[in-house]
Parts: sequence; C-alpha cells; structure tokens
Amino acid sequence: MSNNSFNSIWDAIEDTQEEAENMKLRSILMMALSKHIKRNELSQSQAAQLFRVTQPRISDLMRGKINLFSLDSLVNMAVTAGLHVELRVHELEAA
Repeated sequence: MSNNSFNSIWDAIEDTQEEAENMKLRSILMMALSKHIKRNELSQSQAAQLFRVTQPRISDLMRGKINLFSLDSLVNMAVTAGLHVELRVHELEAA
C-alpha cells in the first residue's frame, strides 16, 4: 500500500493534473449551486426555471453527478442564477 499524499481527492483519483483541476472547479460550482438552491428553499422545478435547465438536470446536480456537467454549463447556470463566478490562477510551486 502506498503512502502518497494528495492535495485533494481529485488529485488522487484522476489520471492527469488537468483532469483533476477541471474536476475541482466543477465540484466547487456544483456545491455552490446546490447551496444556492437550499438556501433559497427552491424546489427542483423552481431551480430549473431559474437556471434555465430541465428539472432532471437539477436532480442530477443535487445528486452530485459531476460527470454529466461541463465547466461551461455550470458557469452558465451560476450566472443565470445571479451568482458571481470568479477564477484565480496561481503559479505552481516547484516540488
């Protein structure tokens, strides 16, 4: 058994750093959207109307089906819901 240390679960399970970073961003957006729905006590139908998607799409979001969502679609949903999306880019530190 290996004693590797990872910064996130995505670093541990994805094949490439690029895939891990994409999954991290998607998971952050999905959590923010889910929190927005819960905080505003929206039904899935209400959230679907607000985000301009279908109710089954909201169901997938709430169930955490991350592989069904692109980064673009999540950003679009967030902005449509009135959320501000911000991205920061940092240089990687040498290991």
